Amino acid sequence: MSELYLRIALPTPLRRLFDYLAPSCVSSTQLQAGIRVQVPFGKRNIIGILVETCQHTDVPKEKLKTAIAILDNQPLLPEPIFKLCQWTANYYQHGLGDTFNWALPALLRQGEAPAHKAQYFWHAAKEADLEDPRLKRAPRQRQALQVLAQHPNGLADELLSAVSINRESLKLLEEKGLAYQQQRTPKNTTASKNILAKAPLSFNPEQQTAFDAIASNLHRFNCYLLAGVTGSGKTEVYLQLIQRCLEQGKQALVLIPEINLGPQTVNRFTQRFNARIALLHSHVNDRQRLDAWINAREGNADIVIGTRSALFTPMPKLGLIIIDEEHDASYKQQEGLRYHARDVAIVRARQANIPIVLGSATPALESLQNAEQGRYALLKLNQRAGGATVPSFIRMDTQSLPLTAGIAAPTQKEIERTLALGQQVLVFINRRGFAPVLMCNECGWTSRCPRCDAFTTYHQRSNELRCHHCGEQQAHPRQCPQCQSVDLRPIGAGTERTEERLQVIFKKTPVLRIDRDSTQRKGSLDEMLGIINSGKACILVGTQMLAKGHHFPKVTLVIILDVDGGLYSADFRASERMAQQIIQVAGRAGRAGDRGRVIIQSQLADHPLLVQLTESGYFAFAQQALSERRSMALPPFSFLALLRADGFKSEQVNLFLDDALTLAEQIHQQNNSSVELLGPVPAPMERKAGRYRAQLLLQSNDRKQLHQLLNQLIFNLEKLPSGRSIRWSIDVDPIDLF
Repeated sequence: MSELYLRIALPTPLRRLFDYLAPSCVSSTQLQAGIRVQVPFGKRNIIGILVETCQHTDVPKEKLKTAIAILDNQPLLPEPIFKLCQWTANYYQHGLGDTFNWALPALLRQGEAPAHKAQYFWHAAKEADLEDPRLKRAPRQRQALQVLAQHPNGLADELLSAVSINRESLKLLEEKGLAYQQQRTPKNTTASKNILAKAPLSFNPEQQTAFDAIASNLHRFNCYLLAGVTGSGKTEVYLQLIQRCLEQGKQALVLIPEINLGPQTVNRFTQRFNARIALLHSHVNDRQRLDAWINAREGNADIVIGTRSALFTPMPKLGLIIIDEEHDASYKQQEGLRYHARDVAIVRARQANIPIVLGSATPALESLQNAEQGRYALLKLNQRAGGATVPSFIRMDTQSLPLTAGIAAPTQKEIERTLALGQQVLVFINRRGFAPVLMCNECGWTSRCPRCDAFTTYHQRSNELRCHHCGEQQAHPRQCPQCQSVDLRPIGAGTERTEERLQVIFKKTPVLRIDRDSTQRKGSLDEMLGIINSGKACILVGTQMLAKGHHFPKVTLVIILDVDGGLYSADFRASERMAQQIIQVAGRAGRAGDRGRVIIQSQLADHPLLVQLTESGYFAFAQQALSERRSMALPPFSFLALLRADGFKSEQVNLFLDDALTLAEQIHQQNNSSVELLGPVPAPMERKAGRYRAQLLLQSNDRKQLHQLLNQLIFNLEKLPSGRSIRWSIDVDPIDLF
């Protein structure tokens, strides 16, 4: 009998498979593609995924090592996910072993068995009554009991914060005999016969048309671009499509761009459905993530909600995929496996022959072009749900206006007028900290990061300088390190400075700052959202965390500070991102009865792009932007790949990229390809985190030719001696050239 060899994908930077001898005690029937195998690799033991078995190998038998252990009796990765990972690794020019690693929860990567541990579920007691007199002065307990009553199967402990339930309230309900805990393994839960916990809302004609178009084709693949203005009721369309999917006994996968949108999304879904919901993102712990992953894989989760990595979750009865805010850059992984979750999700939907819905008020230009070419079905929602009107725009020219903490005097008057009406104001400034730079008034010294080509931001609350690129932190200097002057001044404005100024002007009004710094404490975001949702007059100051997904019915005035960077950036995507940001932030205004207003402060208030966007809308801007991209042969009318390299010495980086260029030119000439090679050039931020960075851009109007060149190039790059002293990576379809 011939020897059986294992071909294993290992989580290493090398883009190839590794051959091993099978353990003598293992039967051939156990060796199925998709199982985990522990093997010796160098001086350590690591876990890989078996790709195939074969009876021949190119490696001399005496050099082959024997696998240590077979960890699974059946494939851990079902065939659909296995094939999806293979496609992803191939398209994004990444190692298959590392791609499998991205698709697995951390505990499985560490060798833990794919088994549940006991979990606590909360239930409402049979005799529980919402009108119980003991709840009259306990609104939080009453609210918690109301949520529990909507979930006859119980509410998992890890979902409590997602639906804004305080565990202390549940303990008090338990003491009163109104609620109880039950310990069981998550897989013992069963699907509820009554899917709805709350009746759906009525559709307007546009919503109904969109719903009918998708719901009538749930049995086959199609990609739908649901382009609806902010507040048009896209989420209600999602919910009713998911309802139809669950009624057919299928599962639904919902991807969201940001973790901070998770709790409110889960809250809406748990209020609507008596369904088993799994939450998958980086803020759930490893054990919770594994339990949710197992539930989904075994068909015991009806709805999976998560950020981009949730895309790879096994779901045997998957019937629908929804990508909310499909334009968002967060769907593109920027390190390691540089995949775009939206694009890979479309491949998964095609492989599974199910529909996928891409939703956004500001679709990506690539998606709009796909719709124009008939690859996607475009469904538009032009009206706001519930009769709300689209906000009006005011472009305020600040060239001749003095600014205090970035705010002009006429803007302050508009804030005062809005607050006097008992309404709320949102001030958007996409810059954290107190000021973007600290400067010496005597000699002009500016605070710079010692490890990056960038200024450090002054954070007043902690009285320190921080680099927002590498995380470097420094104490605020007592005097100028260059001339020893003590006259150091913060220049420009960030969220902290804007918050401080507004607190001085509007002393009687709560000013809530919502950014990455202010929401680090667990529950802090929920607390602030609770104040906002109470409807009391207040001012919200924040970054892009406030720009999308949130429903603030009392916000009637939105102020956007400092948008001019997007009008003169060297990045060809900058204007698209700026337009999307403006429309998304503006969409927070006037979502209820009162019409919203949006003030855009700009020193380029009459710039054609701003005029077109505010007067003709996002889709007019998008058509103009697509026309410009077409004339310049930029994506989506061409295809890009970026070879990035970084090292501690710029000479080493340059040597590697020069060698890479020589190789690419040789392959280009041999194949007579249409690929254009641009560079190598230093990265726009040449030094980051102490490492020098440079890049080589490959561009072609033929995707196939680009990938053929990349395949040959990478094979040769791994052999280059100059590549051993630096780090390098390939980014296919990059969204950030900087």
